[in-house]
Amino acid sequence: MAGGAAPRGAELLAFARFRESSKQPLAYGYGPGSLRELRQREFSRLAGTVYLDHAGATLFPQSQLTSFTNDLMENVYGNPHSQSISSGLTHETVEHIRYRILAHFHTSLEDYSVIFTAGSTAALKLVAEAFPWVSPGPESSGSRFCYLTDSHTSVVGMRKVTMAMNVTSVPVRPEDMWSAETQDAAARDPDCQLPHLFCYPAQSNFSGTRYPLSWIREVKAGRRCPVSVPGKWFVLLDAASYVSTSPLDLSVHQADFVPLSFYKIFGFPTGLGALLVNNRVAPLLKKTYFGGGTAAAYLAGEDFYIPRRSVAERFEDGTISFLDVIALKHGFDALERLTGGMENIKQHTFTLAQYTYTALSALRYPSGAPVVRIYSDSEFSSPEVQGPVINFNVLDPSGNIIGYSQVDKMASLYNIHLRTGCFCNMGACQRHLGISDEMVKKHLQAGHVCGDNVDLIEGQPTGSVRISFGYMSTLEDAQAFLRFIIAMQLHRSDGQPLPQTTAGEAGAPSESEAQDAVPATTDRCSSSPQEEAPTASRVCNDLPSTVDAGGSHSPPLMATGTQQTPSEKAVGVLDGGLGPHVITNLYLYPIKSCAAFEVTKWPLGKQGLLYDRSWMVVNHNGVCLSQKQEARLCLIKPFIDLQQKIMVIKAKGMEPIEVPLEEDGEQAQICQSKVCADRVNTYNCGQKISSWLSRFFGRPCQLIKQSSDFQRSAKRRGKDQSVGPTATLSLVNEAQYLLINRSSVLELQQQLNASDEHGKEELFPMKDLISRFRANIITSGTRAFEEEKWDGISIGSLHFQNAVSVRTSSCWNPVDFPGACGGGPRRLAVLGAHGHSTFFPRSAFWPHWPL
Repeated sequence: MAGGAAPRGAELLAFARFRESSKQPLAYGYGPGSLRELRQREFSRLAGTVYLDHAGATLFPQSQLTSFTNDLMENVYGNPHSQSISSGLTHETVEHIRYRILAHFHTSLEDYSVIFTAGSTAALKLVAEAFPWVSPGPESSGSRFCYLTDSHTSVVGMRKVTMAMNVTSVPVRPEDMWSAETQDAAARDPDCQLPHLFCYPAQSNFSGTRYPLSWIREVKAGRRCPVSVPGKWFVLLDAASYVSTSPLDLSVHQADFVPLSFYKIFGFPTGLGALLVNNRVAPLLKKTYFGGGTAAAYLAGEDFYIPRRSVAERFEDGTISFLDVIALKHGFDALERLTGGMENIKQHTFTLAQYTYTALSALRYPSGAPVVRIYSDSEFSSPEVQGPVINFNVLDPSGNIIGYSQVDKMASLYNIHLRTGCFCNMGACQRHLGISDEMVKKHLQAGHVCGDNVDLIEGQPTGSVRISFGYMSTLEDAQAFLRFIIAMQLHRSDGQPLPQTTAGEAGAPSESEAQDAVPATTDRCSSSPQEEAPTASRVCNDLPSTVDAGGSHSPPLMATGTQQTPSEKAVGVLDGGLGPHVITNLYLYPIKSCAAFEVTKWPLGKQGLLYDRSWMVVNHNGVCLSQKQEARLCLIKPFIDLQQKIMVIKAKGMEPIEVPLEEDGEQAQICQSKVCADRVNTYNCGQKISSWLSRFFGRPCQLIKQSSDFQRSAKRRGKDQSVGPTATLSLVNEAQYLLINRSSVLELQQQLNASDEHGKEELFPMKDLISRFRANIITSGTRAFEEEKWDGISIGSLHFQNAVSVRTSSCWNPVDFPGACGGGPRRLAVLGAHGHSTFFPRSAFWPHWPL
């Protein structure tokens, strides 16, 4: 899809030319060793993968993990709260690592203490609870808790603690801090010691903006105040994002509190952080609860408790995660050995970010309109003001934002790992995207919550896309990402109309094929697909027994024949009015993400087509595999024999294997699995099929089936969340049935073939395109995308009805990806005698593109 010459504005910026044009020397790599060799040796698992979410979590090198595991295998580490030899070894090792952490930040135990926590969030919570807040009273206006609005959720959440003590919280905008006039320190009242706390990030986790470290000294000295109140200011520097790719010198920038998360630096271990506390501030901290290891002495029957002397011992309640702490030593060793230190990482990652920013900013549509909108407070001029983070949204040729969920889905097809949303930084998200407080509340009422895939509401973005680089990132990563943007947005953006197909042309079904298909009637609604689209499914249990794709009479009760691949003869109609609206094909997918099983007649169950998506393949951890993780799933071909009550599974190079359709109630062991955030009860189909799958995929796998006595209900969505019964689902994502219109696929096929600059015929065969949408019901006889306007549909005695909800996603240029602009399959559920049910689009385009 991305082949051929790029149009004007789509040329990939040459890295050599970029470096030559730079006003300052740009570093890339780490000395004489090849970065490519480092990647192959230490990060071989990244082969074929472009990982660009290092701000979320960086990756550990193989040698780090090997060294750590060897350490554990060769030494005995006991609980450090004891006097044994193994406990003493643990204690001394942990203390040595405290020194190592402080040395990494250019300070020592004389100036700072290291308190191990469960992460930077736990460190922030500790400060909120232990800071010596003063509540307002008759003789005092009370402390102030001020935080930069461009802060992580965990910083903003500290205000809930201060609120309980009646302490005033003040959000401070970055522009207000930048423009704040420095004051003469002598103007401050030296006698007023009322404590205030100002929190700000060294680096925005949203945009990568690096805020001046000089603010630490200026705020503490009273020369730059977040708010004008008398008292003494303390500073918390949120360094979690910053120190992942940059050195921090605490001997110069002496913040009072510095929270950290080590996985941001090393990739491993996760769930371990620290709070670095300036020793001059430590005596002021208050603590109420005391846990194991923190007491010098206490009484069980009397309120008597004496804490230990050191700050770390007082605040590390219970046994710390000492093995994870020991792992840090190997993280520091690996980082220094592979890169030479944080300064090298800082320069390397900034070079990649500056190059990508420059190339991305230059991308233009033929009209001259930009392809992306970048959210930044800098021009990526130096690593002092900008980290290796780029935050942006993709635009269409008209300047409309393309939803971040669609970008994420498209990136996954290229095996590009990035991050989308608001990144736990609502303040920066609102500021850069222009989202008002009222809009945030309105979005919540519309069903959008943090972390979901609702990317556009009424055309306005709810979030953005972020890429970030780590020390092992390469130029190839950056260029692969840029080629992805070019391929998706600039490969074909002229918007030329496509030729229409008429009767007798390739792509139109024959007269006999149209007569052999089941008629389908539609109810039409007035709303356009751009306005609203349904997004939920409901069903009642009063169901017809079969659905038929091969005759004009009432569906019979028994299956009459099956076939494995989509028909090459029955293709779509681009224009309507050429015969009745009919069903041409009927498919079920017994094993989730595996090949289709085509039938002409098939029974209906309470969860849709009988046995449709009733099984799924899971890895050794019980996690469902999809074609995103394992493309070879599409080579697994299941066949169902209803009479013998078996499913036969075939794959190239493997002997066929049989699996019973129903579980043995006495032997089946019920376990819990997860599908689209829903917990489902399943059972393992046995060691025989597990071994078969493991041999085929070359890694441990199991086949599991949803338990027959377990009911999973469809989520209610949109405005109509309380009307009618709820559909029961198999292992499908969201709905019982999926429908697609051949005419829609045909139009996309013609656009895709027309966009091929090499002039190949049938670049995307119709049968391949249809199979990629993985729909249950294939229809023909209507105009392309007319299904977007249907309010309901009848198939024989089956009736489907649409339930309306807000459309949240935009679409890409339709030539870029089949299924764009409403071409995805419809989700369907049966409407029974007394029930109301729905059909709705899976998304603006089909997110799972099988290889």
